[in-house]
Amino acid sequence: MISRLILMLCALLAVSPAYAVVPTQEQPIAVLRALDKMTARVEEIELPVGKLIQFGSLGIIARTCRVTLPEESPPESAAYLEVSEIKPGTQDVPVFQGWMFASSPALSAMAHPIYDIWVTGCKDKISPSK
Repeated sequence: MISRLILMLCALLAVSPAYAVVPTQEQPIAVLRALDKMTARVEEIELPVGKLIQFGSLGIIARTCRVTLPEESPPESAAYLEVSEIKPGTQDVPVFQGWMFASSPALSAMAHPIYDIWVTGCKDKISPSK
């Protein structure tokens, strides 16, 4: 009985996926690039975590922005974003909610007919010119 239990436990561990944990550091500013496909306007946005900003008819909130530690290779930045379509007189319509990765923007892309938004990095303070 015990040997059967040990055999089942070994089989379970053999098929369980292995995950590598990469240490990350939270940054207070998510750096995004936004494209209005109708006007070809491209804008770099420095978005403080937890603050709502508007780009066109989209409302964007970054819930967190994380970067790998400097000694990790390759470097990576990722932000958890919530994007909604803001229409006056109606309730906001969610467009995207999830992680976006700077190194792989197509991995978790926002599907919208007018706007594209992608993460380019994370920062610890807003640039003076912004």
